[in-house]
Amino acid sequence: FGVLNDMSGLYADIGGPGSVLAARMAVEDFGADKKGMKVEVVSADHQNKPDVGSTVARTWYDVEKVDAIFDVPTSSVALAINQITKEKGKAFINTGAATSDLTGKQCSPNTVHWLYDTWMLANGTGSAIVKTGGDSWFFLTADYAFGHALERDTEAVVLKGGGKVLGKVRHPLNTQDFSSFLLQAQASKAKIIGLANAGGDTTNSIKQAAEFGIVKGGQNLAGLLVFLPDVHALGLNTAQGLMLTETFYWDLNDNTRAWSRRFAAANGNKYPSMVHAGVYSSVLHYLKAVDAGKTDDGTKVAAKMKELPTDDILFGKGSVRADGRKIHPAYLFEVKKPSESKGPYDYYKLVATIPANEAFRPLSESDCPLVKK
Repeated sequence: FGVLNDMSGLYADIGGPGSVLAARMAVEDFGADKKGMKVEVVSADHQNKPDVGSTVARTWYDVEKVDAIFDVPTSSVALAINQITKEKGKAFINTGAATSDLTGKQCSPNTVHWLYDTWMLANGTGSAIVKTGGDSWFFLTADYAFGHALERDTEAVVLKGGGKVLGKVRHPLNTQDFSSFLLQAQASKAKIIGLANAGGDTTNSIKQAAEFGIVKGGQNLAGLLVFLPDVHALGLNTAQGLMLTETFYWDLNDNTRAWSRRFAAANGNKYPSMVHAGVYSSVLHYLKAVDAGKTDDGTKVAAKMKELPTDDILFGKGSVRADGRKIHPAYLFEVKKPSESKGPYDYYKLVATIPANEAFRPLSESDCPLVKK
């Protein structure tokens, strides 16, 4: 199987080579050799471009006989791989992309969406902020499929909670200068500036917002998709107080701590992101499905992944629904003040646990054609 992601750009620390490491750890922990399974892991950089990702996927499927593709951040690339995988009868297990359309109108019998999505992020971070009085918003949105979906899903939550959206501005992917966008957000006087972006775009917009004194001026930033490596890059002085939703954190329990230390020891002492944990967990479940079904036919393996309950040391027990959505709890965190941190990567305090049955869009609201109403 192949790990396809951003190996060198703005999402490289979130997935990148760390996702390949996580996949290899899963193969080793599964004991594929002892079960008589010969597993080869290949990887490639899609450069966040749908055409590059599509070319890699077709070559892998047609020429190199790759059976499944994992990770794939950048929703525009993921939606393209989703389509190609269905055409080729292979399996696509997505951890890196956020668009909830992968289990909505674009759902496929060959795709499993493992980790998080825009509906979950909106209903986690967005809902919590509205409930605590953040009822006027301005969106700073990455101008592609992911940003649009995150803005859409969060705006719905804000309006449902009685809040209002005062404006929105779109920025190109991988922007270096956010000044004109931040000035518009500042001028809107919205209580909350919702960052519907990720990776380097999120860290750059937060750093530049600090330079403009936006938070000191009384407005708050909502990082709608923030990962541990982002907080590490920002430092606690800049990131403190940020609210965010993740489905994994290295310091949740003894199992997550032990695995994360193993990962960090092999990853230059850099602790795992939620995506790295998701790749490990999803590869394990994929291999269990291949073993149980005695087949590597993508359509059959994806069906077997839905049939088997999920259970691993990082996410505990869960399931994969008919729409391909993997179900597990989500966690609302607040970034610690520097004085509260006991050492490197001790960055989050848990504000609330969102139970698995509430964390993701209910099937009753799904527009996935695979869901029987």
